[in-house]
Amino acid sequence: MTTHEETGTMTTPTAQNGQQTTGRGPVGTAPTSPAPVIPAPRDLYAEQQRDIERFEITIDQYLRGEIAEDVFRVMRLNNGVYGQRQGGTNQMIRIKFPAGTIVPEQFEMMAEIATEFSRGWGHITTRQNIQFHFVELSRIPEVLRRISRVGLTSREACGDTVRNVAACHLAGACPHEKLDVTPWAEAVFEHFVRNPLGQRLPRKFKVNFSGCSTDCGQAMFNDVGVVAVTRTRDDGSVESGFRVYIAGGLGATPHPALALEDFTSREDLLPTIEAALRVFDQTGNRENKLRARMKWLVDQLGIDEVRRRVIKVRHTLPASSSWPGGIPTAVSAAGDEPAGTAGEVTEVGHGVRVTLRSRDPYERWAEASVVRGTKDGLVSAVAYAQLGDITAAQFRGLAAIQRRFSADVRLSNRQNVVFRSVDPARLPELFEALAAIGMALPGAELARDVVSCPGADTCNIAVTQSRGLAKAIGDRLEEEGLAEVGGVRINISGCSNSCGQHHASDIGLFGAERRAHGRSLPGYQLLLGGHVGDEQIHFGQKTLRLPARNAPEGVARVVRRFAAERDAGESFRGWLDRAGGTTALAADLRDLDHVPTPDEGPDFFVDYDEADPFTAEVSESECAT
Repeated sequence: MTTHEETGTMTTPTAQNGQQTTGRGPVGTAPTSPAPVIPAPRDLYAEQQRDIERFEITIDQYLRGEIAEDVFRVMRLNNGVYGQRQGGTNQMIRIKFPAGTIVPEQFEMMAEIATEFSRGWGHITTRQNIQFHFVELSRIPEVLRRISRVGLTSREACGDTVRNVAACHLAGACPHEKLDVTPWAEAVFEHFVRNPLGQRLPRKFKVNFSGCSTDCGQAMFNDVGVVAVTRTRDDGSVESGFRVYIAGGLGATPHPALALEDFTSREDLLPTIEAALRVFDQTGNRENKLRARMKWLVDQLGIDEVRRRVIKVRHTLPASSSWPGGIPTAVSAAGDEPAGTAGEVTEVGHGVRVTLRSRDPYERWAEASVVRGTKDGLVSAVAYAQLGDITAAQFRGLAAIQRRFSADVRLSNRQNVVFRSVDPARLPELFEALAAIGMALPGAELARDVVSCPGADTCNIAVTQSRGLAKAIGDRLEEEGLAEVGGVRINISGCSNSCGQHHASDIGLFGAERRAHGRSLPGYQLLLGGHVGDEQIHFGQKTLRLPARNAPEGVARVVRRFAAERDAGESFRGWLDRAGGTTALAADLRDLDHVPTPDEGPDFFVDYDEADPFTAEVSESECAT
């Protein structure tokens, strides 16, 4: 990924002889027809420094009481800064990594931020960001300046903006891909960051890329999801392009993304995405934030009308004098050729059956964590980050390992770190290096790889401590020898808004308050059967509600049954259907719905990672839905 300092500088258009053009011809000549205006490349780094200066002034004014909270909140969120449930000047800052791409200098900067500004570690999100909590508001400008030195920004990582542009973690290194979508994600990021179009949208707007229909990039539940595809022309030649999906979303009411059209050319992709954004901006609901996402626009107008409007707007964009046109610079510079295929190809995607046959730690890691089969003979390997958390020491270790192996590295939407373009002969060396920093457990597509949002640890609207439950589930699976069961994904959210993507996993849980014996206690709704793949999404179905303290046992029972009963190569969803669906599983877990009295089971009334009795304390949302 190029750093933002390299993305262009503001220049004055000049004539071929070097004279400045005015649209009237050189001085002393008769007027001529205006020359076509070619938009000058943007200097994103200079824009960023001006942004930081303005934000620093605004923070000072806010802390002096000169700016109202609701006015300041908009600017704070647009700069990637959230408040925390602890209140005061504790802040969370979210740093964007387009397509999840990260380089050694950025890993080292993350270590610096973790040590000097936060609590010693950072957290990988399900949208390939890294966020830090408990950062003092007055120190945010210094954080922004430091990350800008290594080509990073937090701009529009939050708020009603175009969020981080996410992509498959194997993009450019996947044997199954039709195109390398990495430069396309970078181009979309560059086009929309600080773009006036995206500063005050009706609601947040998310764009995701996948290089093939396996959809590791999660195109099927975002506002715009882009899947690389091919089609055969009339003359028999093959054209690479995209299938664009729109209006997907999770939240309390999930919606699958719907195809805009069967095929979108490479030249039309960027104007198609901008057209979708413009239609959303012009017609989205600005009165009710709970019904303001793109998915609700389709509910209101119907998909056919939304398609018509998007295509109509797209037709007008190339005529604009400000439209760059053609293939984006980021794509033409880097190229988007797929990685190609050679030799034995590793299956990838949701529900991949992973079987660990060896007792040797390295062999088990390699069986679960390594993807093979690209034309260049190089491989990719997953470094497991439990709960997506990485300490300052691990950040530094990852930087050193990346340099040592000259690897291309990505953050994944399952909150792990992926080393790509690795010589397979050096895999044992890579394993030892990762083991030295505690990141060499086999985790990819195994039950132990539990995904969780931050939950009530820091989030204003979380009901429960989802991180605490995720750790408890992981511990229970380890104790029972179930942590390395393959082909099952577990995702947890601290509320119904699905930041932990509970709707899209085999086993999903979201936090909710329960009442028993006249008291509140933390509880979870269990969902089963969510799945993303083959350009489809199946949302998990509600099964039953459990007290938080019984949720680890409930998950362990489901994983145990799946491991014991599945047929060879059978997916979790296939097994669930054969086992009788959610009704049958709910009956098997019904005894776990029991809540003892506070005297018999006092821990049932205290959430994970808490010491005091549970109370459902929820503040105003800055982000949800």
